[in-house]
Amino acid sequence: GVCGGEFSILRSPQSVVFRDGSWPIPGERIPDVAALTMGFSVEEDLPWPGLAVGDLFHRPRATVLVTVKGVDKLPVKGFSYPIENAVPFSLDSVANAIHTLFSEETPVVLQLAPSEERVYMVGKANAVFEDLSVTLRQLRNRLFQDNSILSSLPLNSLSRNNEVDLLFLSELQVLHDIASLLSRHKHLAKDHSPDLYSLELSGLEEVGKRYGEDSQQFKDASQILVDSLQKFADEMFNLYGGNAVVEVVAVKEFNSPLSRKTRSILQASQPKKENPYNLAYPYNYDYSVIFNIVLWMMIGLALAVIVISYNLWNMDPGYDSIIYRMTNQKIRMD
Repeated sequence: GVCGGEFSILRSPQSVVFRDGSWPIPGERIPDVAALTMGFSVEEDLPWPGLAVGDLFHRPRATVLVTVKGVDKLPVKGFSYPIENAVPFSLDSVANAIHTLFSEETPVVLQLAPSEERVYMVGKANAVFEDLSVTLRQLRNRLFQDNSILSSLPLNSLSRNNEVDLLFLSELQVLHDIASLLSRHKHLAKDHSPDLYSLELSGLEEVGKRYGEDSQQFKDASQILVDSLQKFADEMFNLYGGNAVVEVVAVKEFNSPLSRKTRSILQASQPKKENPYNLAYPYNYDYSVIFNIVLWMMIGLALAVIVISYNLWNMDPGYDSIIYRMTNQKIRMD
């Protein structure tokens, strides 16, 4: 059934055509939508009527996807579609396609989950966002600086003395800082290589757990988040000259068939592992070729050793070996 969340398009250029309708989109195909809007091919056809064929020669220069956990839908402006089977997804395939096709042009690829202290940067992103707060300690310190959003944001029922509220606000600070840092490097938004931003926000989910979803704090946080997302979408859209797709995925909770250990995002930070999900090594396109070369070479060498060993074992020294043949003739002559 249709459940679990909503996929919304906040801003998109004229070259990408989204149709207005309540067509459900499978949660596992959201990365394919991002890939198709950027002009990349996908392994399976996407029979979803929400995305029409746009201008193939003017692809967007950036895709921005923000995942908000803890709420089924957000009252944002733009097209919205229900998510069917909201399973965890990742834009790694899109990031790999960008990195492979535009490796020489160093595109900006930023994947960030502030509350989990998970960050991945490729290309120019390392230079642009080197000052971005990514750990919980950095996020907290950033909020209490002079130019933070605390000085301009109406907190209403939220408190700057509560850890849960500060976590939520620090994620909004990250949105503000991304747009602010990119505005100092506007030339990167005007190059030919496409950029990718994937952000995961779970502060609203923690506010709901702490105060309840019927509380005034949760309602205020939801409204503040919607306003911040709309402002962030407009800023990113303008920075890329109106040629960027900004999408929001709102999910109450992911339907994950796999159980994995989780930790409270408010506990003390721990050193990150290089591979936190214990994923297998990603194979490249040459894997099958190399595998076949090694396999058949090993089989061929094994057969050669068997044949040579068999012939040596059954060899008649008097007839088959030139050494013994010469020795026999010498004996006869003597």
